[in-house]
Amino acid sequence: MATAIAIFNQAGGVGKTTLTMNLGYALTVQKKRVLLVDVDPQASLTFFMGAEPSDFKQNKTLYGSLLYDEPLYRVVGVHGMDFVPSNIGLSGAELELVNADMRDIRLREALLPIDKEYDFILLDCPPSLGLLSYVSLVAANLVLVPIHTHFKAFCGTEFLLQTIARVRGRANKSLRIAGFVPTMFAATATQDKRALAAISEQMSPYGKVFSPIPRATAFADAAEQHQPLAIYQPRQAACEVFIEIATYLEKGN
Repeated sequence: MATAIAIFNQAGGVGKTTLTMNLGYALTVQKKRVLLVDVDPQASLTFFMGAEPSDFKQNKTLYGSLLYDEPLYRVVGVHGMDFVPSNIGLSGAELELVNADMRDIRLREALLPIDKEYDFILLDCPPSLGLLSYVSLVAANLVLVPIHTHFKAFCGTEFLLQTIARVRGRANKSLRIAGFVPTMFAATATQDKRALAAISEQMSPYGKVFSPIPRATAFADAAEQHQPLAIYQPRQAACEVFIEIATYLEKGN
């Protein structure tokens, strides 16, 4: 059965989508079957994977599965990965899920019929603590938290941990934190070094702190070309971090 991993942080601009796509590709390099799920109405993952979000009708996005029990529509074989697309229409799901029956488990149940087809399912969560993030945490086995290496990144971390604890307390008792991924790290910046040390000290009691993902303009260039960084610029140091995380996950940690 697949290991479902929620890529989650309520803060925006911390690299959730970049981590989702590139970690997914690193797992395929290790011969794992990977499904990416775009749970964000901004649909950045859908765009990164080379699709135009507005081209998909509602029943061909995650919206149809969450609200109307449609089978998950998947785009298959993009850089060795499959993905479930999203678009701005998913933003309405937050409101509609409020009164929906069995709302907490709707994503988990949507994934269940295809669970055995994959080794890993990566859920790209929206930058919020709303219902879309909540149902993703209920559906997940693990949480992977990207954190910008900036002291501002600690604002709201307490709420993030409280949300995970709330889900684990009742709706998904088996949920675990796989770790924290420092992102956009500039090795020459003193502030980034201090922030990385603080992340390592304060987050390590809750989960593994991985090597930092260095800041690089190549990420934006690769996204523009709809390619994982390891295809666009394979010698980038960040590629080694994605392999590090993939290897850790593959060993069942």
